[in-house]
Amino acid sequence: MFVTAVNPFYSVYFAPRGFARMTQLGAQLAQQHLSAFDRLIGIMGEAGSGKSLIIRGMFPGLELTNDDNGVNVRPLPLLDLDEDSFYQPHTFHLDIRFESAFTQPHVLADAIKAAINSGRRVVVEHFDLIYPMLGINAELLVGIGEEVIVTRPTLFGPEPSDVANIVTASNRFRKMAHSAEDLTEHYLHEHIPPEMRYAHGDIRHGFLLKFDDRPDIDLQEMEDYVLDLISRDLPMSYVDDHHIKIGESLHVCTGPRNHVSTTGRIENFRFLKEIHHDVLSKQYILAGLVGEGTVENIHDINTITFR
Repeated sequence: MFVTAVNPFYSVYFAPRGFARMTQLGAQLAQQHLSAFDRLIGIMGEAGSGKSLIIRGMFPGLELTNDDNGVNVRPLPLLDLDEDSFYQPHTFHLDIRFESAFTQPHVLADAIKAAINSGRRVVVEHFDLIYPMLGINAELLVGIGEEVIVTRPTLFGPEPSDVANIVTASNRFRKMAHSAEDLTEHYLHEHIPPEMRYAHGDIRHGFLLKFDDRPDIDLQEMEDYVLDLISRDLPMSYVDDHHIKIGESLHVCTGPRNHVSTTGRIENFRFLKEIHHDVLSKQYILAGLVGEGTVENIHDINTITFR
């Protein structure tokens, strides 16, 4: 995984797609940022952004109370806390947006306080929603949008809403980029040999495809193909954890929950008009971009200011 920026307040990572890469990033975040003494962890991001996968990577084995397989497990374990019990878990999870359908926010806030006061750890999804009532900032905040932002706030901030606003605004670019990447794969499945494999990579407002051998493809033809699918405004819909539908076509996808609703919502798609060779990795790299901005040099992608 690659850190895209570091300053005294935030560490910023590219937000990858797919179960494996998101959980690997979660494990990396735990190793680099999590303390054994942290009791309150705040996670923020839109539905489908990968919050649960990040949590799985950071806290292997933690039961997530918003899992499809655990929806009917009631009462919420955090609400059934026995502070003197030796057998209750050390780490609890709750999704504020999900639990608000069952429990009043002030009850959730009191339960979080009781748990952390008894030395337990609580991992809270949509932490920004409970913070005004809780009145206690998390010891570690993680926001997931186009990038993953990690910060350890102080008395002077940042506030949970600061992180939530950034990742909520940027997630639309991630959805566009991942959707355009799937349209590109749709073309590749028809025009390259099945044995030619490639890996995925991440850049700001775009995606990378990395080949071991130089692919024999016409970049302009492929761009025209993708732009045609975009112009047709085809629906892009979730099927299961491994597939989406593009129009009526079933497509294998490792991140099926994070797409635009229709192809027409992908803005200003284009390829860099050259397949670049990375001398160190010995890979051939194809870059696709979305959103506003003009890039002439591949080295400018992660430094250019997009409006």
